[in-house]
Amino acid sequence: MGRIRRRGKEVEEDFISEGDVERDKSSLRELLEMILYIGVVLVITFLIITFVGQRTHVSGDSMKNTLSHGDQLIVDKITYRFRDPVRYDIIVFPYQYEENTFYIKRIIGLPGETVQIAEGEIYIDGEVLQESYGREVIRDPGTAAEPISLGEDEYFVLGDNRNASSDSREPSVGKIHRKDIVGRAWIRIWPLNKAGILKHQ
Repeated sequence: MGRIRRRGKEVEEDFISEGDVERDKSSLRELLEMILYIGVVLVITFLIITFVGQRTHVSGDSMKNTLSHGDQLIVDKITYRFRDPVRYDIIVFPYQYEENTFYIKRIIGLPGETVQIAEGEIYIDGEVLQESYGREVIRDPGTAAEPISLGEDEYFVLGDNRNASSDSREPSVGKIHRKDIVGRAWIRIWPLNKAGILKHQ
């Protein structure tokens, strides 16, 4: 508020000082900068979730003892853009019969191989697979009781908790196509006492 003299009398009129104008400009600039910053963060977050990694959680015990129910993971979605999945990678893929449901399993059989489970053992091209991820002897070979031949883009997966896992032995899961693999389980971020990069090999 300021005073000015008009026709011999003093009257009060509102006016804005130069300092007020500068403060308003500064506030507007800060608001625009904040909006721009939030926009950039949202775009980067979207790009990371879409192309690099995404957060997911484990539901169930099919990957025990490697992963437990409630574990929080970051899934690496970029590695397979540069190389093919390899044996023992832990991968995430959609369950075809239920929307927005994803499975997490370990790759056992690779494209071009023949997989069979007999007498509790896994055979790859007729040779016993020497691995230590399975918790116990496999009781139910499922469809793998007979040799399963994998195509050039197909993978055979199992849960580490072999006798409590729905995996490639079941027709509802079956062979996993390369194009359906979302990514590989990369880092466990929860619980904190088990946080770290997951072992694949």
